Amino acid sequence: MRTREIRLASRPKGWPEPADFDLAETDLPEPAEGQVLVRNLFMSVDPYMRGRMNDVKSYVPPYRLGEPLEGGAVGEVVDSRAPGLAKGDVVLHNHGWREHALLDARAVRKVPDVPGVSPSAYLGVLGMPGLTAYAGLLDVAGFKDGDAVFVSGAAGAVGSLVGQIARLKGASRVIGSAGSAAKVAFLTERLGFDAAFDYRDAPVAEQLAAAAPDGIDVYFDNVGADHLEAAIGALRPHGRVALCGAIAVYNRADPQPGPRNLSLAIGRRLTLRGFIVGDHYSRMPAMVDEVGAWLREGRIVYQETVADGLDNAPAAFIGMLRGENVGKMIVRL
Repeated sequence: MRTREIRLASRPKGWPEPADFDLAETDLPEPAEGQVLVRNLFMSVDPYMRGRMNDVKSYVPPYRLGEPLEGGAVGEVVDSRAPGLAKGDVVLHNHGWREHALLDARAVRKVPDVPGVSPSAYLGVLGMPGLTAYAGLLDVAGFKDGDAVFVSGAAGAVGSLVGQIARLKGASRVIGSAGSAAKVAFLTERLGFDAAFDYRDAPVAEQLAAAAPDGIDVYFDNVGADHLEAAIGALRPHGRVALCGAIAVYNRADPQPGPRNLSLAIGRRLTLRGFIVGDHYSRMPAMVDEVGAWLREGRIVYQETVADGLDNAPAAFIGMLRGENVGKMIVRL
């Protein structure tokens, strides 16, 4: 069959541009024994994909020029020659950035239907971002009842869940940073954050000190740079940092600026721990059970920003890097 896919046309220098992507047609054969043909319904765009566009050694291989990009997707099986997978099944896999995917059965996971919840939730609140928030806060940062928590990038797919999980688990105070007044209002009025601020309004350290005059115990870092420096300055003794992302520096051409006050970590006995969600997939069942229950009970709010059509996937990706989304950025195919 004839289908379309997005390929990496060139490696971005600094911010990605539309010309770095190529929309191409390709032919797919019929499924062989043990394979399924999937029509993608939704695909994910995520910050980590920017790193894979660079030809550098990392925890995942770089994307290859002239070949389709990859990423999380949810689709419907339209043809199957694999036991246990039938036409009409909804599956999760890692071959997004295309309208159809021909996959070995072991590369897909059938997902249950949750009444009233879009299958796209398996790319967000019940998927990789949900697990990132859950394991990052509870396991990596070692959250404890009564902790004061600061989350950067708090209106995004991961940050919005970190703050809500912390609140539901008994945080004494939840503070978030975001990039607009509308996002700040979303955090405090919809998600239940105790305080939030627009990092563009004034230095982050000043705004964090005003929001948390008694300091913080946990910082969940999605941004890096000035946010990490501000958090180090606000952390109380034995504070913990979960280093999840550094979106402030992903598109920089010059060297990454480091926190100038890192020496404070010595006297305050701070723990700064980087993590990759792939190391925590054993926690997926617990996350789906607990977060899924909160979702059904209406105790978790999840938001999606949806772009329509494979043609708009590059723009959605670039927009996500620029902070144009509230919650999870999804492309509906």
